[in-house]
Amino acid sequence: MIKGLHALLYTPKPEELRAFIRDKLGFPFTDTGEGWLIFDMPEADLGCHPSDRVFHSISFYCDNIHKTVEELKSRSVEFTSGISDEGWGLLTHFRMPGDVDVELYEPKYEKRARSKSLSGRAAQKRKKRATRK
Repeated sequence: MIKGLHALLYTPKPEELRAFIRDKLGFPFTDTGEGWLIFDMPEADLGCHPSDRVFHSISFYCDNIHKTVEELKSRSVEFTSGISDEGWGLLTHFRMPGDVDVELYEPKYEKRARSKSLSGRAAQKRKKRATRK
């Protein structure tokens, strides 16, 4: 059963991008060898939006965009836009090494509480049934 999402960023400057994500964004990681870092994301969402063309994008989200932007700027992160109100949330963009532009947003909508994986829920149901017998 699927239990997560693995996103990939392709760039001619992978070492710089890995260092940026590790040092500037502060994500924990696993070094799989020779400096190849796989970053652990605390949460993940997947959205499907209408478009005339096929493409994908990366967005990070936060609880307080003004505080997060201030913190990232103190780590020399370059923002490429101001903060705008899009109705569904507050949005800005920043640049990572290799000219990778990403979004940062603060949602105005309520995010659902993270649920356990389907396989984890199935195991819990089996355990409950076994204790009833």
